Amino acid sequence: MEKVRLNNGLSIPYLGTGTNTYGKENNDYNGELNGDFSALESAINLGYRLIDTAISYRNEAGVGKTIKDSGIPREEFFITTKIPADDQYIKNKDAVRRTLDQSLENLQTDYIDLYLIHKPIEDEEKLRLTWEVLEEYVGKDKIKTIGVSNFSIDDLNRLDSFATVKPAVNQIKSNPTEWNNEWIKYMFKEDIRPQAWGPMKTTEAHREVLGNIGTAYNKTWGQVLLRYQTQRGVIVIPKSHNPENQKANLESLDFTLSDEDMSQIDLL
Repeated sequence: MEKVRLNNGLSIPYLGTGTNTYGKENNDYNGELNGDFSALESAINLGYRLIDTAISYRNEAGVGKTIKDSGIPREEFFITTKIPADDQYIKNKDAVRRTLDQSLENLQTDYIDLYLIHKPIEDEEKLRLTWEVLEEYVGKDKIKTIGVSNFSIDDLNRLDSFATVKPAVNQIKSNPTEWNNEWIKYMFKEDIRPQAWGPMKTTEAHREVLGNIGTAYNKTWGQVLLRYQTQRGVIVIPKSHNPENQKANLESLDFTLSDEDMSQIDLL
């Protein structure tokens, strides 16, 4: 698996799997939990090691059990989870600590590789105390890496005004319908690694262009799209319940797009 080094010196796979519909009825984000994590089992068996979950997905425990039951050594995985910005989780430092401890218990692990703030916390004091506790857990080696999700440039600057540990990752929306290139350029300049959620969202016109490019490489439009992102340094976490699609996503890393093709995709 191709990896990239973060600003704290640790390496993260360039491609992982999201899990926000895993373990739920009808593969529906809002569906009742049903304990069916066969899609995650399939992904792990195929070689996925970057696993992305969140408290708001309600399935941390199922994700943790599936990883544990795989029998694969813990150190081979890079597990990400996220703390919500809701008051019950961040109203004070003790609440944040309880939340982080619960994630560790749910995921059946002594440490979490990457813990993100799921969305911007508007209250300055609560943002500060949440980040300070995340830094505290880094100091205790219970969390290896901390970062954010959906933080704008202004949000990142607010955090930078007091953080003593720089966020290593900002997970944002990035796909042909909304590349957010200026945002991504800023993160590269600040040594914060962009990670794309929803990376496969496209229109029919996008898929036609990407499919035409893929013909020369014997690749699908989806593989071209994922390779464009990873080749320019963006981590991706596509999610699929279909083993064939999961395998195809992994195979997006075994070819290199030409500069001309990269430029053409830039214009989508």
